[in-house]
Amino acid sequence: MEDYKEKILKVCNASSKDTLMETLEIEYVDVGEDFLIAKMPVNSRVFQPDGVLHGGATVALAESVGSTASYIFLDGQKVFVRGIEIAANHVKSIREGFVFAKAVMLHKGRTTQLWEIKVTDKDENLISLCKLTTISLPRK
Repeated sequence: MEDYKEKILKVCNASSKDTLMETLEIEYVDVGEDFLIAKMPVNSRVFQPDGVLHGGATVALAESVGSTASYIFLDGQKVFVRGIEIAANHVKSIREGFVFAKAVMLHKGRTTQLWEIKVTDKDENLISLCKLTTISLPRK
């Protein structure tokens, strides 16, 4: 199982090259049977003007981990995945360290999927709670 996990994480991280995920320094760090976790540093690159994590950066992290989880769990070789709706509730500010986003599938339909993404700090304090709907369409 460890080799399988490492292989998946390697593919996920390689897919970030030359993308927003690379710009935001998002790194995929753990995967299980029904979840994917990514982390992102909290620093001036993702701050809003008053020096706390920008909600938009948090949403970008959430959509990235949810969409990547769809790719993994829905066989991205056969379908392509797009986010079609995301909602976020930001409940706590953070000024330093890392945030971790854990995507867990709530619904796996033939074409749409619903993800819950909890964004936490290193102590597992909830920073944001996001809901992402993705669509999977067959590759031609």
